[in-house]
Amino acid sequence: MIVVGAGVAGLVTAMRLRESGYHVAVLEGRDRVGGRTVDREIPNSGGQAIEMGGQWIGPTQHRALGLIAELGLELYPTYDSGEHIADFNGRLRRYEGRIPWLGACTLINIGLAQLKLDRAAKKVVTDAPWKSRNAGMYDRQTFADWIARNVKTKSGREFFRIVTETVFCAEPEDMSALWAIFYLGSAGGLDALITTREGAQHARVVGGAQLISIRLAERLGDAVTLNAAVAAIDWSGERVVVTTRDGRRFTAGRVVLTVPPALAGSIAMTPPMPPARNALIASMPMGSVLKVNVIYETPFWRETGLSGQANSDVRALSSVYDNTPHTGSPAVLLGLLEGKHAKATAAMSADTRRQLVFDDLAGYFGPKAYDAVDYLEMDWCAEEFSGGCYGGFAQPEMLTRYGTALREPVGPIHFAGTETATRWAGYIDGAAESGEKVAAELKAILNAA
Repeated sequence: MIVVGAGVAGLVTAMRLRESGYHVAVLEGRDRVGGRTVDREIPNSGGQAIEMGGQWIGPTQHRALGLIAELGLELYPTYDSGEHIADFNGRLRRYEGRIPWLGACTLINIGLAQLKLDRAAKKVVTDAPWKSRNAGMYDRQTFADWIARNVKTKSGREFFRIVTETVFCAEPEDMSALWAIFYLGSAGGLDALITTREGAQHARVVGGAQLISIRLAERLGDAVTLNAAVAAIDWSGERVVVTTRDGRRFTAGRVVLTVPPALAGSIAMTPPMPPARNALIASMPMGSVLKVNVIYETPFWRETGLSGQANSDVRALSSVYDNTPHTGSPAVLLGLLEGKHAKATAAMSADTRRQLVFDDLAGYFGPKAYDAVDYLEMDWCAEEFSGGCYGGFAQPEMLTRYGTALREPVGPIHFAGTETATRWAGYIDGAAESGEKVAAELKAILNAA
């Protein structure tokens, strides 16, 4: 079998198939494994790594937790002590807890809207959201439509816009309300997605999250081929023929595609994929995010009782976290330019964008934010084999029209990747689940043959 993509989904698929005695070849277009997880060395830090892609693991992400334990890796908690910063409605606030004080009416409005969302998310059929009650109603409207109908205060609507940009790296106008509800349901509710302690941002991998893929690839050895971007797949004969851009040909009985749906269309298929699959690919764009890690000698924000976490409804650097490694040094602030902010800042010169980042950090934490010793950034929209991050999202009416094509095999072609997950879609955990499931799917087919 051939697996296209050496991220977590592809490598888990390959490892589980290899464990069952099947021959597997993994083809990866990049010169590295890890997919949407990648680490860089912090300059002058003695070789310490910092995450430039996916990084967090939550306490209910059982597939990822099991995989991390199996690979002999360790976790440590994301720094979450102290007060957070909210730059909201033109006012800078320090606060503790989940949401800053935005006024009684706004908080009540947010609470009632969240209750509606969480109730719908609890009822969603996560392995087939198009079968959920009121699926057609939700899928015909954008998430912005849902917010406008259910959130009555301006500040409440801005809160949900920030949540959408932070969680999906997209704007609520672009996304199906059904997809948003499914996504919440796959995670266990809104609080699980936006909370650090005991939530999606709870912990990090010692040494960086890319180590998950590196360890998996080590187990697979020469089954993983790097710099092997797939150009074409011919499944017209008894054997599937996979051709790379440089003309190498690989053959197998079955192929697993783990690339994001939005990128699957760049692979020439013979015969073509069914219309529903092609329509799905065209209706599932990637989120947009540019990630920065700013390095300091000391965590100066902690000295004033701050956690390093900050959000804003006006600043381009709308989400910030303390991303200091487990050793405690050097100190790091992680900043995320998401959705429309990622697109706008990606068009700037590198110097202009960097200055904007420092200005926003200083707006949150004061002038000491300018005293950085290094700066690292990564534009995920410019990544050829990702096309964006954190994941793909469904536009209106995609799920109810073409949702079955997301996971359903087409002949000998099977699909995996975090977008196909039923639990924690969009996360490392979802990628691991998808790999486990497609491996089980293949083993059942082959054992029955």
